[in-house]
Amino acid sequence: MKLVTYNIQYGLGKDKRYDLARVAREIEDADVIALQEVERHWQRSGCVDSPALLAAQLHEHHWVYGANLDMDASYRDAEGRLVVRRRQFGTMILSRLPIVSSRNHMLPKYGTLAQHSIQQGALEAVIRTERAGPIRCYSVHLSHLSPATRLPQVEALLDIHARAPGEGGAWCGGHPEPDAGWTEGEMPPMPAHAILMGDFNFTWRTAEYDRIVGPTSERYGRLNRLTGFVDAWVAAGQAEDEGVTADNGKRIDFCFVSAALAGRVQAARIDANAAGSDHQPLWVDMDL
Repeated sequence: MKLVTYNIQYGLGKDKRYDLARVAREIEDADVIALQEVERHWQRSGCVDSPALLAAQLHEHHWVYGANLDMDASYRDAEGRLVVRRRQFGTMILSRLPIVSSRNHMLPKYGTLAQHSIQQGALEAVIRTERAGPIRCYSVHLSHLSPATRLPQVEALLDIHARAPGEGGAWCGGHPEPDAGWTEGEMPPMPAHAILMGDFNFTWRTAEYDRIVGPTSERYGRLNRLTGFVDAWVAAGQAEDEGVTADNGKRIDFCFVSAALAGRVQAARIDANAAGSDHQPLWVDMDL
């Protein structure tokens, strides 16, 4: 399966044009797509419903959207009737395989007096793969401000991951009235293994990266944990200090896979030719 993560900068490309169709063309070959900075009804992008437009372009993919910013954008039409509309900004996951269930998790927000600080989140999608069974996939966007604002978000993300199997799927257990319809269909799974994809706004040299994949030893190298995560870029054979995914010249977009899935990583690459954003798509091939 081909996985891709892409911060699309709400469709604003390197040529300063808004073009969601271009973004869709750049990622249409992927089986699982994690997008960040996807918005609805913002004036700067033409007040369009970006998730709906992307879904229409990628019509063979199932999709879910998680709004992290959600604000009023209602207006009255020419006849004076109220049109209720939300101005939203968040993340999206698309998958050729059905998305069994989904949750959107809010991450800790740092309230600032002057600097621009926004609500961030992690959108979860449970996908039942053909070879590896059900897997949780997350589209993640962390704070751009500083390690102090990101580390609590990383801790929350790791806590979400650790709690998930014990919480169970979207619904679990029986119901005292089976005919009431609460248990319609098969009980959705909540698997132990996960894939974290997104714009993490840190590099491999940071404490945030160490917290996710394990610390380094001068003698023994990276100390990945059995129950932790592995950088898929490294699992595919690249060095931690290689690669550029953003216009700041750094690799800040990642795909982290549960340690048990690391052996399923087959390849990873960064599409340096993509022009639909100020980020570059990170592609990962996995045996799923």
